[in-house]
Amino acid sequence: MTSMAILGGAGMLGFDLSKLAKKIFPVLQTYDLPSFDIRKDSDIRSALSGMDVAVNCAAYTDVDRAESEQEKCSEINALAPGRLAKIAKELGVFVIHVSTDFVYGDDGVAPLDEDVLPNPLNQYGKSKLEGERLLAESACDHAILRIEWTYSKRGNNFVGKIISLAKKNRAIKVVDDQFGSPTHTREAAKAILCLAQKRASGLFNFAADGYASRFDVAKFIVDRIGLDCEVMPCLSSDFATPAKRPENSRFNCSKIDALLDFERNNWRDEMAIVLDKWPSLPGL
Repeated sequence: MTSMAILGGAGMLGFDLSKLAKKIFPVLQTYDLPSFDIRKDSDIRSALSGMDVAVNCAAYTDVDRAESEQEKCSEINALAPGRLAKIAKELGVFVIHVSTDFVYGDDGVAPLDEDVLPNPLNQYGKSKLEGERLLAESACDHAILRIEWTYSKRGNNFVGKIISLAKKNRAIKVVDDQFGSPTHTREAAKAILCLAQKRASGLFNFAADGYASRFDVAKFIVDRIGLDCEVMPCLSSDFATPAKRPENSRFNCSKIDALLDFERNNWRDEMAIVLDKWPSLPGL
C-alpha cells in the first residue's frame, strides 16, 4: 500500500499519525473541518478516491456535552463510520477506525480483552459502539482500534488539564476509582501504522503498558514537573458530571502485541519523556 487518507487529521492523534505516516506512505492526505465533514458522503468519497487505506480519527469527543447533543454525537460517531464503510467497500479501501475504552463500561478489575461484552455507560460510548457495529456490518475490509486515555502536547487532554490546574492551585482533587493506561498519541499512531502496513483486519485494544488510577497519573505529573501543588484522592461520586465514566479501562493488549513491530512502553516511562519536553514549563 502506498497511499493513506487520514480523516480528522488536525486532532491530537491525527496530527501525530500524519507526521509518522509521511515517512512510510508516498501519498498522504489529511482531512478535517472546515473543508472536510465526515457527515457528508461527497466529502468521504472525495477523500477515499484513489487511496489504499483510510484512517478515521474524526470523532465527537466531548463526553459530557454528548448527553445533551445526542443527535450530533450519533451523526459523527455512529452514522458517519457506517457511511464511510459502505463507500470504502465500494472503492476497495482498507479502513482503520479509531474507537474507545468507553464502549466497555466495566466496573471490575480484570484486564479487558476484545471478547468482553461492551456495556457503555454514556451517550459517547454508545455512539462509538454503534459506529463499530455499522462498520463491521458493512463487511468492508477494516480494523477497529480501541484506544484510551490519550494525551499529547497538543489539544485538550487530561495531562494538560492537570498541569493547568496544578499551576493555579495549591491543592487539587483527582478521582482514584477510575483505572486505565495513559497513552501518548504517538504510540497509538505507531500501532495504527502497523495495522495499515500489514492490512490486519479485526478488533484490537491498544494502550501503554501498566495501569494507574487518574489520581496516580496526576500525582506523577505534578511530581515529575515539580509543581507546588498537593494532589488529593477522591471518588468519582464527589464530582457530578452529566456523563458517567467507567471505573475499569485496564486493557489486555496481547492480541495486538502479536502484530506490533515495537514493544509498548510503560506509561510512566513514556509520560516522563513527554513531560520533560512539555511547552511553557520554564520558570515554574
